Order: sequence, then C-alpha cells, then structure tokens
Amino acid sequence: MAGWLLNGTLGPESASAAVPLPPALPAGVTPYRAEYRNWSGEIHADQLWTCAPESPEQVVLLADWARANGWRLRAQGHRHTWAPLTVPDGTPAAARVLLLDTTRHLTALTQVDGATVRAQTGADMEALLAHLADRGLGVAACPAPGELTVGGVLAIGGHGTALPPAGAQPVAGHGYGTLSNQVVRFTAVVLDPAAGRYVLRTFERSEADAAAFLVHLGRAFLTEVELRVGQDQRLRCVSRLDIPVAELLAPPGSGGRSLAGLVDASGRVEVIWYAFTELPWVKVWSTAPTRPIPAREVREPYNYPFSDRIPEPVARLAGQIAAGAWGSAPLLGQLQYLVTKIGLTGDLTDLLLSGGVLRDLLSGDALVHLLAGGLRSDLWGPSRTLLQYVRPSTLRVTANGYAVLARRADLQWVAAEFAAFYRALLARYRARGEFPVNGGVEIRVTGLDDPARSGVPGARPPLLSALRPRADRPDWDTAVWLDILSLPGTPGLARFCRELEQFLLRTFDGTRAGLRVEWSKGWAYSEDAAWADDEMLDRTVPASLAEDGGWAEAVAVLDRYDPDRVFSNDFLDRLLR
Repeated sequence: MAGWLLNGTLGPESASAAVPLPPALPAGVTPYRAEYRNWSGEIHADQLWTCAPESPEQVVLLADWARANGWRLRAQGHRHTWAPLTVPDGTPAAARVLLLDTTRHLTALTQVDGATVRAQTGADMEALLAHLADRGLGVAACPAPGELTVGGVLAIGGHGTALPPAGAQPVAGHGYGTLSNQVVRFTAVVLDPAAGRYVLRTFERSEADAAAFLVHLGRAFLTEVELRVGQDQRLRCVSRLDIPVAELLAPPGSGGRSLAGLVDASGRVEVIWYAFTELPWVKVWSTAPTRPIPAREVREPYNYPFSDRIPEPVARLAGQIAAGAWGSAPLLGQLQYLVTKIGLTGDLTDLLLSGGVLRDLLSGDALVHLLAGGLRSDLWGPSRTLLQYVRPSTLRVTANGYAVLARRADLQWVAAEFAAFYRALLARYRARGEFPVNGGVEIRVTGLDDPARSGVPGARPPLLSALRPRADRPDWDTAVWLDILSLPGTPGLARFCRELEQFLLRTFDGTRAGLRVEWSKGWAYSEDAAWADDEMLDRTVPASLAEDGGWAEAVAVLDRYDPDRVFSNDFLDRLLR
C-alpha cells in the first residue's frame, strides 16, 4: 500500500486465460484484462475484462450485447475517485462486468462557437482547458487535478471554488457551481423501447429529462457534451500562511481576516489546513487583466512542485506512517506545513527554529529541491495555469466530502462550527493516543447550480447535484465544501469520520443550513467503513435531494432510459432504488 500511495503505480495488464472471454463480443471490440484501482487504492478489483471503444457507435453495440448477455458496462476514465461508483471494492474477476476505457479514443474536442465547446467524455480536463485557452476562453472554476475525464467530472458534479466577489456581477458564460450545470446539450446511450435496442440520443438542456443525466453517478453513459464557456480571465493567486486558523475560521463577528471576508474580496478561496498545525495554506485568486508587479508570470499549470511531486522527506515519513507509525501524524502535519512554506516563500525561519527531527528530514538535497525554481506565493497567468495544480504524482490520500448549503451571510458561521468541532474531536482522539487524521482539511466555497448560467431558456438544475438549489430555501445561495484527508488504512479513521458526519447532520439539519454528500468522496460512515451506514444510504442521502421530488424523478428517468440497468453496479442499485 505504501508504494501505491507514494508512487501511484498500477500493476501490469495481462490477458490471463483463467477467466473465460466475454461471449460473442461485437466485431472490432478487443477485450483485455486489467487491474482496477481507484485513486487511493482502497477500491481494488483484479483483472476485470476491459475494452477501449473506438466510437460512440461501438458503445451502442456493446450496450445491446450487454443487455442480451446479462453483462454490465462501466465507464472508466483515469480512476481519480474515492467512491464505489465504477465498481465496488473486491468485484471478482469472474463478474459479468466490462470496463469501457474512454481515454484512448473518445477524446475529441471541437469548438462549436465563441461560447460553446463540444467534448467527448473521455477527453481529460487538462486537454479541455488547454483547448479553451488557445481560443481565449475558460471556465470560472474546475477541479484541481488535470487528469480527470470530462465524463467523470460531469458524472459526480465536479466543482472548484468560486463565487463572484461581493457586489460583483457574474461573468457571462461562467458558472459558479458544478461543471455539469454548464452543459447545454449532450448525447447519451439509451434504450429505444420501440426498436428494442440502444441508440445514441441527443438531449437539449431544455428537455425535462436532461436534468437527470447531468449528474448521473455512473448510472448512464454520455458520449459527448456541449458546454457553455466564457472569455478567459487572467488570474492572480496569492498564497498566504500568515492567518491563524483561530482567526480565519473564527465565529462570525470576531473581526480579523476571516474566510468570509476573503471570499467577499476576491470570490475564489481555498483553505488547506494540515493536521495538528495552526497556520493553514490559504490560496486567494483574483482577476487581474495585467500582471501585478509583485506577481510571477506562469504559462502552464501545476506550479506547486512541492505538492505535485512528493518531496522525499514527506514520502519517507508518509511511508513510515502507512507502515504503522500512526503516532507520527503530528510530525507529518508540521513537515507538510514547513515544506509548503519553504516551497512558497523560501523562508527558512521556522525550519531553523524547529526540532532536530524536522531539520534532519529537510536537510541537504531535500532543501535544495524545495528552494529550486523560485518563489511560488504570488502567481499570475491564464486561468488554467492557476486552477489546475494537482498531478497524479501527489500523495494519494483518502477523503470524505460534504457540501453545506447556506446563505452567503452564514458562510463564516458554517466554517466556524465545523472548525471548532473538528479541532475538539482531533484533540479528544489525540488525548487517547489515537491519530486517525494525518493529512488535513480542505475548505472551498462555491455558488449553487443556477441553470440560467447555461444560457439555455427552460434549463433545469442537475437533479442529483449536491449544488441543486432548494426551492423552499431560495436564500441558500452558497455551498461550503468540507473534506478531511488521511492516508488509507489509518486506524480509527472511519470512526472519526462517522462522529464528524453525525455532527454535520445535527448542526446543518435544514434549519439554518443543509448538508449533502460529495459523491466522489467518502460518506455514509459506519464505525468501520465508508458507504456502509444503512440510515444514510436508505434515507438521509435520498432525502437531502428529495425536495420537489427531484431524487425520485432522477431515479425514474434513468431507469426509463436504461431499464435493465446495463449502466449500473450493485452499489448504485442499492443507492438509486
């Protein structure tokens, strides 16, 4: 496991004859066996049958084949997910499951006009944003990793961190919720009941049924989408390490440099708060048509090499923790903070004042590596160069994830309530000699999915999006995203996450704010595992999106277009019923 966490390598593909070939596949389809591992390595299925469709029409043939033979098809991109939406952990090699790798052939990108781009769903986000940037276009926000497929991002309602600054008007063509909400048209593989076979059908965003497909959790197969985009905005990203968490996430009215104040001033803020530290890494993006004098110009993404490529000291200590030295979690948090500070600013003061262990870890070549390439605390460039900053070579941690919907005026209250409980819970575990968290906390803030941002009259918000607005709470216009990161297999992590999840449900119970899960992350915790709590799976999660009948409608529409559930798995069958 430690090698997977630190190197991100996969086992070899093979064509073992131990499991019989899928019977009578359509002509031109070449199956092979491949190991499946998700981002954190926690979902693992050995040697499943896989193929790489060469065209959308071939996906249609495969859907007819799967329906006739009792198989299931699962779209596979870059596997950058934590949840069992592609396949559940331990899916046996003999299962009647065929993975469809979309990243080899279904990758075309075409500019429709100055406001719309057409993308096949196997194209990755890095390629999409580069395509847009070459034409002076971009998006307001997106997930930080570039190696994500467009289809994967849409399936789970992928997002970034963005709101218009206080008093500012939204920029034309840009959305401040999920990327799914920017869809104006898409093509999906659906059953034609009259013909008794699957077909490619293009849906307009204005069609009522389209709302069920925009965030589908893997319960559908989209082959291409058209997205509304806007003129690119050059951004400045200033990284700060000078605001104590007690000030940044203080209760409302405390004064000082608050998260809400930073969001009001710039609109785009991310907080990375390493475990057992007091000074988080705060990124603040702002629009800047020309380069501010202090800022360093960048022309490509991934501008934080200390986090893109794991520094050897972090890799060594993380490997020791994964091997059982769980009590070193506070040291890892301090090390990550120091690595970040030195990589951003070149300031060695904290290192010189630190204990011998930290100085030893950051000596010699490690220090030279961190200081190489210049300072990174003030960067400026096209939006893609600053919005994408996570490579596959970064530390592979597991994560839980939630969106808290509230009024923008309550943003600080939400963050403060979470921070106070998290700190107290972490301290309680530490007092017992337990260290379930060794990564950190990530906090982002977005708007909700306003369908008007798509530019399509009559558009509806994605029914299964965590950012779908609530008609009964029109004052809730903001979402605070909360994620806790830790190395997979850390003892007590599921129990810790369950206690936190139950607190979030009690605190954001629909009165002043409401809670929804982040589909691609961990949720529904039992004492021992994620996605294992019956109450959450059967009632709480569906109820969080049941307003106006949205949950039931989404399930019904997806079932109508794929009644045999060719595009599903056992976990989705349980959740979407």
